[in-house]
Parts: sequence; structure tokens; C-alpha cells
Amino acid sequence: MTTYLISDLHLCEEATDSTALFFRFMHEKASKAQALYVLGDLFEAWVGDDDDDAFNAKVMATFRAFADHGGKLAFVHGNRDFLLGEGFADSCGGRLLADETVVELAGQRTLLLHGDQLCSDDMDYQHFREMVRSPAWRQAFLAKPLAERKAIAADLRRKSHDSQQNKAEYITDVNPQTLELHMARHDVWHCIHGHTHRPAVHGFTLRGKAAERIVLGDWHHSAKIVKCDVEMELVTLV
Repeated sequence: MTTYLISDLHLCEEATDSTALFFRFMHEKASKAQALYVLGDLFEAWVGDDDDDAFNAKVMATFRAFADHGGKLAFVHGNRDFLLGEGFADSCGGRLLADETVVELAGQRTLLLHGDQLCSDDMDYQHFREMVRSPAWRQAFLAKPLAERKAIAADLRRKSHDSQQNKAEYITDVNPQTLELHMARHDVWHCIHGHTHRPAVHGFTLRGKAAERIVLGDWHHSAKIVKCDVEMELVTLV
């Protein structure tokens, strides 16, 4: 049976191309799959499970239909939707995974993660990530009114976009040494992540053995996703 891995959809009502591609994928591809892993940044922003926006509800209902037909569904937090909670996962019929989770795919123990923690050269972002992932920050933010949370999220997105324009490409990409440390910690030779929007299959040597890193792509007119049955393959979704 087929398993799909996707990330960086950045869904929002205004993103009509990626939204249409998502619903088509769920109907035509995912509906026939055994499992689906969403490796972060499903939404352009997520400000709390109490956001009952009609667009969010439609996305959640689509996932629920997949789960109700027997599909296994799992989510990993991204840098845009790190506030996804158990309420969201339960409503979709899925489960939240740890930020770094090892699963078996095509007979290989494989590390799944969003990937932002691997971009260790971007020190400003790593400090920001540490702050917003803290329980204290999360509790204080979720205590704010929904409208205020949405305004803060929009402001953070603007600032993030502006800051990215002035950073060298290597700073916003994966640090090879950090990647190797994470893979060694989990005792794996295969890794799948998103975040960088630079889809590719990277082969390298790790601890004297052949290793592989697959990077998922972001969604617009098309997307790069992983299809896994007898092997892991990066495929284009249009």
C-alpha cells in the first residue's frame, strides 16, 4: 500500500492554487493511500485550535474523510503551524507526532521532521523558534483574543518575509553537520523533511554508510512530495 509524505502547503483561503491542488490530491491520490504524513506548514498560519474559520473546517473535514475510510494520518509541527494541538488532530482523525519521529518506510528506518531545526546557521530564527516553542510563550499567546492572535501572526509573517530577503542562501538551508548529528542521534540513514522549499534527493556518506536525505517542496502550481511503496520516491504533483 502507498504512503504519501507532504509539507509546506501554506494553505489559506487566498492561496487558490495550492488549495485547489490540495483538495485534488486528497480526492485523487490520498484517498487510495494507506497513510499520509504532513510534515509541517500545512497552513500559512495557525493561531489556535479554537479558530473555527470555515476554510479551516473544510480542510479538517477533508482529512477526517480520509481517516474515516481507514487512512492513517499524522502531523508534524512546522514553523508556521507549531500551535496545532491535539484538538486539531482529533478533529481530523489523526495524531500529532513529536518534532522528530522515526518511522519505517520501504523497509528503512527514516527520520521525519519539518526541517527548520536543521537550519542552525540562521541564529536569529533559532532564537525565535526557541522562544515561541516555550510553554510560557504558548500559554500567553493562546490566552489572547483570536482577532489579536491573527493580527500578531500576520505581522510576524511580514517580518519573516522581509528578514529572509537579506539572508545568504546557505543561512536558510540545512547545515550538514547539524543534519548528521540529528541522524546519528536517531540512528538512521534516511531522512525526509520540508521547510527549505528546495526539493531534492541528496545522497551522502554517514558513519561509513550510504545515507539519503529527501527534501519535500512547497505547493503552488505543483508540489514535490514523497510516494512510498516498495521504495521512497520524490514525485511531482500537478
